[in-house]
Amino acid sequence: MAEPLIIIGAGGFGRETLDVVEAINAAADQPVWDVIGVVDDAPSERHLSRLTARGYSHLGSLAEVEAPEKCAYIVAIGSPAVRSQIAERVDAVGGRWATLVHPTAVVGSRPSLGAGTVVCSGVLVSTNVRLGAHTHLNPGAIIGHDSELGDFVSVNPGAVVSGEVIVEERVLVGASATILQGLRIGTDAVVGASACVTRDVASGTTVVGVPAR
Repeated sequence: MAEPLIIIGAGGFGRETLDVVEAINAAADQPVWDVIGVVDDAPSERHLSRLTARGYSHLGSLAEVEAPEKCAYIVAIGSPAVRSQIAERVDAVGGRWATLVHPTAVVGSRPSLGAGTVVCSGVLVSTNVRLGAHTHLNPGAIIGHDSELGDFVSVNPGAVVSGEVIVEERVLVGASATILQGLRIGTDAVVGASACVTRDVASGTTVVGVPAR
């Protein structure tokens, strides 16, 4: 029997997460997940109309959802900081977390995927990679061998995290950015889109450009 699942977030990544769920179900002999609906405290009319067009229901705000122990949850919100705050609220009431990997993603040997992680289509994860809880790997992202990503990290479409890289908690790696081998990206840092990171990045800083500064 398919497990009930609630998606938190009605925006773009929420609907991309629904794509991942649909692909998982389509690839299985029997559906794995039964999406009960989508939770969002303040969805826009545009986001609601796009959900409705796909046949999914808006369940209301997070505070309005009852009996979280009966469902698995995914926080499908792009901002690492917001995702962290919402996960803390769900943890406080005993919510359980799903982990979703698109069937077209390639995950190498000896992986470790944290609860609440979403791996989208076309992602490549090399050998001996650790993904912390609530990590988001957007379409086409590449994670090199022996890298470690902390909790609530977002790697946006087409970004490359090379081998032996340590990415600490709540880091956002922008679209098409590249982080070279063996570097460390500090907690709450932001790597701008298309940046090329050639040296360690301090916690709480934003780097952009080629080379990234």
